[in-house]
Amino acid sequence: MSKGVVRKIIKTDTVPPPVGPYNQAVICDNIMYVSGQLGVDVKTNDFASDNVEDQANQALINIGGILSAAGISYNNVVKVTVLLTNMNDFTKVNDIYKKFFKANYPARVAYQVSKLPKGAKVEMDAIAITSDIIDSDTIKSKL
Repeated sequence: MSKGVVRKIIKTDTVPPPVGPYNQAVICDNIMYVSGQLGVDVKTNDFASDNVEDQANQALINIGGILSAAGISYNNVVKVTVLLTNMNDFTKVNDIYKKFFKANYPARVAYQVSKLPKGAKVEMDAIAITSDIIDSDTIKSKL
């Protein structure tokens, strides 16, 4: 029988608790899976505001709190999923996103969905590497 992989559950009081039966994040080996975060402020347990920019900002702050609880940062994020209730908000969310991810941006997808929990306008999840990140040269395709 092979040796198993350690699964570590990440919980922090610096971000709102999950709204369902799941964890804020799970680490398996050196990969951290951050559950979807809404733009809810832990101090008020309500949305930062009704606009998508403030909700996106708070969702990314919440992701940062979970990353910090695991001893890592936004630089360790390799993939983000963005869920929007209105794809017309894509540019607004990008403007906020760029404040948190400065270089060597993670891979990302964005989807429009019909509805999000608690009536949110945006939700984001992330995948991060918990070990040191060593950036190499960008590989560019030659066509």
